[in-house]
Amino acid sequence: MPDRSLPDRPDLRQYKKQAKELLKKILAADTDSVRRLHEHHPHGAERQSNVALADAQLILAREHGFDSWPKFVHEIQSRLREHAPAAIWQAAERAIEGGDVTTLEKLLRDHGTMLRRQGPVTSWWGGLAPDYSAADARTMIVNNHDFESWEQFESCAEARKTPGSLVAQFEDAVEAIIHGEVTTLKRMLAERPELIRTRSTRKHHSTLLHYVGANGVEGFRQRTPKNAVQVAEVLLEAGAEVDAVADMYGGSKTVGLVATSIHPKNAGVQDELIGVFIAHGAHIDRLGGEGSTPLINGCLANGRPGAAEYLARRGAVIDLEGAAGIGRLDLVRGFVADDGSLINGATHEQMRDGFSWACEYGRTDVVEFLLERGMDVAARLRPHTQTGLHWAAYGAHVETVKALLRHRPPLDVRDESFDGTPLEWALYAWGTTPNRAERNECYEVVALLSAAGAALSQAWIDADEDRGLPLGAWMRADARMQAALNVGPAPSPKG
Repeated sequence: MPDRSLPDRPDLRQYKKQAKELLKKILAADTDSVRRLHEHHPHGAERQSNVALADAQLILAREHGFDSWPKFVHEIQSRLREHAPAAIWQAAERAIEGGDVTTLEKLLRDHGTMLRRQGPVTSWWGGLAPDYSAADARTMIVNNHDFESWEQFESCAEARKTPGSLVAQFEDAVEAIIHGEVTTLKRMLAERPELIRTRSTRKHHSTLLHYVGANGVEGFRQRTPKNAVQVAEVLLEAGAEVDAVADMYGGSKTVGLVATSIHPKNAGVQDELIGVFIAHGAHIDRLGGEGSTPLINGCLANGRPGAAEYLARRGAVIDLEGAAGIGRLDLVRGFVADDGSLINGATHEQMRDGFSWACEYGRTDVVEFLLERGMDVAARLRPHTQTGLHWAAYGAHVETVKALLRHRPPLDVRDESFDGTPLEWALYAWGTTPNRAERNECYEVVALLSAAGAALSQAWIDADEDRGLPLGAWMRADARMQAALNVGPAPSPKG
């Protein structure tokens, strides 16, 4: 028989909180909590010296008669049905996507505190994450549908109800694109060829081709089907203008949207899509029109180093920033003379940004080269006013961290976006990455920073636990991390 029973309307948040409290008590050797560990955990005696949050969750599940935490959570959500937080988030998301103001208003009345104060739970990673902070439901819908006003949204909604209207057919064609419905798309383009040059009535004024970019359009339509390459080819062969510029981000071409988006990357088609656009004559020098950011640099700034490297191989424009970010030391040397002066049109801004990306992506030889030629190791960099050490620590780039530490960077400086030090960025990466190899490198980075004199504040640990990321408990329960945080003397300075 289980020790405890679930109420009719259980609160999953409370059970998550109970698990964290139980973990703390076990770590503190609380007698009753340790007894619960031994009684309800199949490997209680073995786990006591290395207990983690998952162990505490398992104890709670077994005390309620379930053999795993996921089954326990599933039962709670089943009992709550439409009252479960996940169901509420999904209902709000559907209401926003469908423009259902009545349903959204009711959800805001009944669950406004949760919707407005918690981070939005979305149905797919990188997709729709509505901002529920607006004062009213109509504003939320307008913002997420990318219109200027409720009147514009209503006008579009009304036009979609009119069979054969250009707006209705354009919107239907968009749905075919994002869901990979090639046969439907071909039929629609054959029946109404002018669709291929039609522009959206939304603020971004995209063509159909821009929706292949899955970037900068309405969040619920930022999706990349597995056959996105075929979809793009259908549109291009129908006469889509490959270098047409839409109004998102100050002006963007589809190839730039594809190269900087997470969705084509996750779908495994990013490079192939870029290749299709190049084959159809796309210019790969800029994100948008003349004077915009170089495409390679845009990829680096958006966390797409793989796309940046592919574009470099395909002949994209490379300046000092781009060369540093993709790790091309041979090209970097063409912009920075031995005495540190910049040549061939390079600027100090390019050098700073290139140094930032080189640290973020572990381009150690470039980092060392720039530091030896005058780059300030303590420089505050974009986009968070972090240092290069912040980025290298977060990326768990062990050799890059070593190179930076030889130049005596500041260890206690905090960025302005997250208020974290390099050590705290490293620990955050350790606590959130599922990749075992990356976690191993995180231990080494933490050990290097600790040896250099970096210290961790209790306030940061407590704040992370309050945000639902129990790094403090995990660190106390992880013997290897404890060792990393208490290693020997700092390395000798660069000789």
